[in-house]
Parts: sequence; C-alpha cells; structure tokens
Amino acid sequence: MTDFQLGLVAMGGTFVVGVLIFNKWQEYKAKKSVDQAFSGSHDDVLMNADLASAPSEVHVRHEPHMEQDVNAEQEPGEPVSRATAQPTTRQEKDLAVDELIDCIIPLEFDAPMRGEKLLAEISSLRYVGKKPVHFIGLGHDGEREEIAHGGVFTALFAGVRMVSRAGPLNELEYSEFVSKLREIADRLNAHSDIPDMNQVMATARDLHQFVSEHDAQLSVNILSNGAPWAINTLLAALEKQGFDVRPDGRLVMPDGDGGVLFSLSTNVSMSESLTSRLTLLLDVPCVAPDRDGFGAMSACARSLSARLGGTVVDDGNQAISKAALDEIAEQVSEFYTAMAESQIPAGSVRAQRLFS
Repeated sequence: MTDFQLGLVAMGGTFVVGVLIFNKWQEYKAKKSVDQAFSGSHDDVLMNADLASAPSEVHVRHEPHMEQDVNAEQEPGEPVSRATAQPTTRQEKDLAVDELIDCIIPLEFDAPMRGEKLLAEISSLRYVGKKPVHFIGLGHDGEREEIAHGGVFTALFAGVRMVSRAGPLNELEYSEFVSKLREIADRLNAHSDIPDMNQVMATARDLHQFVSEHDAQLSVNILSNGAPWAINTLLAALEKQGFDVRPDGRLVMPDGDGGVLFSLSTNVSMSESLTSRLTLLLDVPCVAPDRDGFGAMSACARSLSARLGGTVVDDGNQAISKAALDEIAEQVSEFYTAMAESQIPAGSVRAQRLFS
C-alpha cells in the first residue's frame, strides 16, 4: 500500500471518529438540557396558578384551529329526532346498549331465561364488521340491566353501534347482524322484530354526520429553541410529572378518574434518541367540560416550553400566545354547548362510544 493510500485510510478513520464524537456530544447536550429543565425546585408542569396566568412573550401570527367551524349553524337535534326510541334515562345511558346510538333489536322469550344460558348463546357475537355488538336484558321488575350470572330475564335487547369515527353502519354489517341474531333467536325460541334496513341506514347516516361535524381534535406544539432534547431523559422526566406511558407507546395525562385529559407525542420513532418537537393533543368530544382539558393542555404546553427552552407553536410552527389560546378556549366552550344540546355531552359514555 502506497503512502498516498495510507494517508487516505488515516483521513477516513479520523472522519468516522469525528462523526461519532459529534453525535455523542449532541446526545450529551440534549440529555443535559432536559436534566437541567426538570431538576431542582420547579413549578408543577400542570396548572400552576401563577404560570397559567402569566402573559406569554411570543407574538401571535397564526392560531391553532378546530377541524370544523364550531360557530357554524347546526341542527343538533337531528340525530335524536331520527332515532326510533325515546331518549333514555341517565341510568340507561350507562348500559352497554344505548337507544340513541345503537340499532336495537329485541328478542322476547316465551318463558323467563337465566343469565347463564343467555351469556353462553350471545358470547360469539361481539362485532359485525368493525361495529361492536352488545346485549342487555329485561328483568322481572321491568328494568333493563346488564346480563349476568344468577339473573332471570324475560327479553333480550341486542344493539349494534350505528356509527364510529371509521364511518356509519352499512348494509353488509346490518345484514350480518340480523342474520346472526336470527340464529340466536332460533336457539332460544325467541321472537324478534327486525327494523327496516332503509330506516336504520338513514339514522346511521344522520349520526355519522353529527360525528363528522363534532370530531374535533386540538393540538399545540413545543418547538426547541436550540439543541434537540434527549428522548430517554425526557420520557423519564415526563413520567415524574404525571404522564402515563401506555402499552402502545403513547404518553397520556390522566384525568384522575380513569380517563385521559390529553396525550403527548415526541414526533419521532421509538428508535430515535433525539427530538426537537413535542405535540400535545386533546380529543375534544371525549373530555367532559368540567375537566377543562384544553386549559390543562395549554398550561402544560407553556410550562414545558419554559422548562425546556422551547416555544409554543401551531402546526405551521408559528408562535401562539396565551391570548390566542384563550380565544380557542371560548370556541371549545361553544362546542361543548352544541354537544350537550344534542343529548351527546362531551366526555359522556355516549360520546366516548360514538367517537371511538
């Protein structure tokens, strides 16, 4: 090997070593920046009163926006008026079958049946297509209730969800539901009353229109003002601040009652070690107004940006201020009012089923 070739090899080795050292230095700086942000006596990441009320220094250029206009004229009663049954009581809303959002087919028995037998017969029917199917029974006292061992029932109510975020119940799904339910009815010697398919499809389309108009997801982002943040150190710190890591890798802020206020994304794959952007996301129809999900998410974003040396920005990386976030909060309040008037209040069991 000539002296020239040896020189090239030496230069190449020096370059590779230099790249490795640079990468390690970047990771070290990122880890150090996160450690400093979450060390010592800092304010709580969520809802510190002084921090939440402090004015933002960033200039508003563009505001985050709903995926639909919350001020547009709506006819919130339409999905309800198309339903074939009267609105249920609060107790009935929490049952697995809901007359407002499910297509319900009753099965009446010639003689009362025990819950054990019914559970064995209906256990195989859980979905048609991607729509969930649930059952409740009619007890001796005339009240609808969940089917359980030891219970005795005079009728069965089968309900298939008429809509989800993926779309409305379609003809194939409804036909499969009716066919399988007739098989169950034959085995139980039960009498069924099958609703007209055209009417069911019309109601499903109405509900899907409601879901489409109210499927609001709001996000705010935190963009690093300098070096990227180290993922491992960042995740550990966020867990200490109250975020939960779900099995699918999502970070969520619990609401204290088994639900979720909002989620957080690092915007990078699990194999990445650095990130320069965090995204907080609120699923508006799935969080009750009294939880103030948007207010909590906004306060969290401003607190994290102050700790980490970042800026709160919209999806276009334009800085947004507390005043702009407050304006969005007013729109969210109007949105909640519209949902409540439609008998599908945000955060309710009914809303969470519809927006699943």
